[in-house]
Amino acid sequence: MNNGAGQSCVCAVFLDRDDTLIANNSLPPVPGQAPGDLCDPSRVELLPGAREACHQLARAGFRLIMFSNQGVVARGGGTEQDVVRTNERVIELLEEGWDGDQLLIAGVYFCPFHPNGTVEPYNVEHPWRKPSPGMLLAAAEDHGIDLARSWVIGDADRDMEAGMNAGIPREQYIRIGADVNKAILDAAREVIAHQSCQSGT
Repeated sequence: MNNGAGQSCVCAVFLDRDDTLIANNSLPPVPGQAPGDLCDPSRVELLPGAREACHQLARAGFRLIMFSNQGVVARGGGTEQDVVRTNERVIELLEEGWDGDQLLIAGVYFCPFHPNGTVEPYNVEHPWRKPSPGMLLAAAEDHGIDLARSWVIGDADRDMEAGMNAGIPREQYIRIGADVNKAILDAAREVIAHQSCQSGT
């Protein structure tokens, strides 16, 4: 679906999922799954400040897009439907207390492919897999997003690289995590402050 009608006027914030919005690597391992694989809705835990960060960004007028690599499908640790249900749980938790007119999370994109996977047809490289820009380009087409004015928030270099490969300027990527001593709410406020400076408001 293309909501852009040939125009690119929407500013978006692309949000990585695991260890950006929700806990992942800090969770206890699951037998039979690779470290970092998460496709069980019952294990979803929002990171501190994630809900408020999303609410503030949406109120500031940004279109929020969640995007993530989900090689768990290619590795046989879960199905695409498991990932969908997990994403739905993430959105359910983020939307608690949301009173805006628009959807809080406007779009969700994930890549189930991994070249080292064991499950066909997912065991191949794919243009949606970060650091390739496929998910961001698809979202831009679907939602009429101006990538040059959009942002990426994530915890890994591949998030930044996906953004840069899609045409998002390097300075519009904010890395969060304990290793850089920055949380998602800090990142959201930085994006909003920059937007305010740019618009003169």
